[in-house]
Amino acid sequence: MAARKDRPLPVLGEDRSARWLLPAIIIAVAGSAAIIWWMVGSTVLAAGFGATVLALCALVLLIRTLYPQAAEQGVDGPDWTVARATADAAGLAMAITDRAGRLVCASDLFGEWFPAYPTPPGLFADPAATDALTRAGRAAWRDGSARLEGLAHGAMRLDVEVGRTGRADDYLLWRLTPVRHPNAVDDILRLVTGEAGRHLTEGGIMAALVGGEGRIRAANGAFLLRAAGRIDANITGRDFAGHMRVDDKGRLFFAREERGGLPLRLLQVPLRRQGQQAPGADAPMLILIVDEPAAAANGTSALATIETLLSLLPFGLAMADRDGRMLFLNDAFARAAGLRPEARPSYPGDLVVREDQAAVADAVRRFAVGPQMSGDIAVRMRDQPDDPVALSLAGVRGLGEAAVLLSLKDNSEESKLKRQVAQATKMQAIGQLAGGVAHDFNNILTAIIGHCDLMLMRHTPGDSDYDDIQQIKSNSNRAAGLTRQLLAFSRQQTLRPQILQLPDIVADVSNLLKRLLGENVKLEVSHGRNLGAVRADPGQLEQVIVNLVVNARDAMPHGGTVNIQTYAVPAAKVREMRQQILPVGDYTALRVSDTGLGIPPDILSKIFEPFFTTKELGKGTGLGLSTVYGIVKQSGGFIFAESELGRGASFILYLPVHTAEAAPEKRKAAPKRSETWGTGTILLVEDEDMVRAVAERALSRQGYTVLTAADGEQGLEVLARGEDIDLLISDVVMPTMDGPTMVAHARQARPDLPVLFMSGYAEEQLRRSIDIPHVAFLPKPFSVSQLAEAARDALAGAASDAPPAP
Repeated sequence: MAARKDRPLPVLGEDRSARWLLPAIIIAVAGSAAIIWWMVGSTVLAAGFGATVLALCALVLLIRTLYPQAAEQGVDGPDWTVARATADAAGLAMAITDRAGRLVCASDLFGEWFPAYPTPPGLFADPAATDALTRAGRAAWRDGSARLEGLAHGAMRLDVEVGRTGRADDYLLWRLTPVRHPNAVDDILRLVTGEAGRHLTEGGIMAALVGGEGRIRAANGAFLLRAAGRIDANITGRDFAGHMRVDDKGRLFFAREERGGLPLRLLQVPLRRQGQQAPGADAPMLILIVDEPAAAANGTSALATIETLLSLLPFGLAMADRDGRMLFLNDAFARAAGLRPEARPSYPGDLVVREDQAAVADAVRRFAVGPQMSGDIAVRMRDQPDDPVALSLAGVRGLGEAAVLLSLKDNSEESKLKRQVAQATKMQAIGQLAGGVAHDFNNILTAIIGHCDLMLMRHTPGDSDYDDIQQIKSNSNRAAGLTRQLLAFSRQQTLRPQILQLPDIVADVSNLLKRLLGENVKLEVSHGRNLGAVRADPGQLEQVIVNLVVNARDAMPHGGTVNIQTYAVPAAKVREMRQQILPVGDYTALRVSDTGLGIPPDILSKIFEPFFTTKELGKGTGLGLSTVYGIVKQSGGFIFAESELGRGASFILYLPVHTAEAAPEKRKAAPKRSETWGTGTILLVEDEDMVRAVAERALSRQGYTVLTAADGEQGLEVLARGEDIDLLISDVVMPTMDGPTMVAHARQARPDLPVLFMSGYAEEQLRRSIDIPHVAFLPKPFSVSQLAEAARDALAGAASDAPPAP
């Protein structure tokens, strides 16, 4: 806004108010002086009063004459600063003139259109336009407002509105606005993006405004949702053709919907530009899109509609013609058949093994030409030959070329669960068998080791028989290690769990692993943060890591890398994994991976089975991974295997994070004693004669009085005789009456009777199944010295628990 301040100073005679104000002041002063003279009677005083008042009035008039604008603004002059800010904010081209025809202010836009701020009506070079503006100004002074339309100013045409303004209507406001010609593109743009576009969306009509270059300028919500997947997507400026695709039948689809979309029908409306007689090749275009109606008259369209519907269903469905050629199959069918996305079979028989191809072709032919019926046929898929599946067929009519509808259920998850259940059942059955074998074998080893110890007591190093006896004992101990391995994969071995951190176990065994791997295999170890503590047997975990690393080394005959990684798996991550076997909870994971040959899919489900091995004869027992499986499961964890041929394999262990519990009050431990001699009476109950004989001789040699019984009933009979028994040593599993049942009856009469159980089964497993407090445990096989130490400790513990004598 520019304010004009070059007004000429008006003279006093020209001021209309001065014409009547001066005579009125003179008359008032004369009257006042006459009144003073009459009242006072002094001519000098009256004349002085009149002269003083006249001088003051003259001074006021002089100031008003010299500073007219300051006087006016101080009273009621307009604030041109406010007017300027308002006009610029509104983007108006405007000017204000006073009654003398002078420009007092103008907006910035007015100055851009008319440089040097000319005074209306002298705005245009055309004399006719100037005359028209002059007449409009006069009409505005007379009538209050006037308007002119379509005055040419360069490339623009302007409408001019003139109106009186100001408090006394002593100013003219000249407002100029450009003439806007109707534009079809702008109207369509507002239609697509405005309220009308929303109504089109609700009606299922997709609308898009496309420029002559083929790029999208605007689109309504329905188009955005189908073309981009989101109603708030921004696709302005993108190629319209890039969002479309055409199939081999010439039908139009949205590109992102691929095979699951519906065919479309387009209506193109070219928009004629101003001045064009006909739409140009580069003219913008309104495109309206609707889904192709399903009620087409011919069979081809009906078949296309059926294909579209079948592609949306989550069931594996396909269609074949009378000759058995595949016409269509949806994504669910391809997944169930194990097909890659780009692979499409020509015939249903291409999906199954060679032995089932003839049966499938015959079934398709029978359902295609016969009456409409349905049925199932059991087939074996080419990619999954071990798991027969049901292929359902149904004859269809009235769909053009389609004659047979095929259905195949995606049972990959079901088959996986079946294999897992079968694996668990198999492991449980073999574990029970191995546990029984190991129990009986431990009895035999106990007798052999015990007799060796007794014989070694009668021989000294250097005797001819001493080395042979020592060799027999050494081999027996090796056999005992084999029984522990059997018990490991059957989850019945004796564990000594501790609260530990997995990185510590990996660090302890790293040096051993480097020696086992050799020079051509590299070992990489990485640990995650915030790992939770786990409760497990550190020795058994070391065996797990060693077995996995050795298997990884054997899978890389030409060298490679073994990676051991530990990381935390919170419950939220487990929930995202959607693993049916792994319960939701916090875990610490251990991953052992290699870069070897990988494990074939048909072998991956069998690797944890006992005695299953892919190594050459004599190079593997098949107990390595089954032992790992048993140790992990017995520790409360889970193990999974992942592999891809040519890219190596990974074994992931999930051990639950241990939550700290209140530690029970510890009893004061009895002082350890190096001697094993003792006194007292011990009742030994054992059903195996050889074990009972060895234990009796061993305890007798230590100074104890030993009473024996062959089963639980005989043990109760001995107790019923009133013998003073200091310690009861019993086997757990015995015929007729087992050890826990016998101890339960014995504790009713003698609640403080010390008990020492002997068994080849796991201590933790027995403690969970035996609800008897204050019992000790001795695992089989044991030596003579181990039996003597266990008896001594049991008696000492019973003595420390006894109440003090009064």
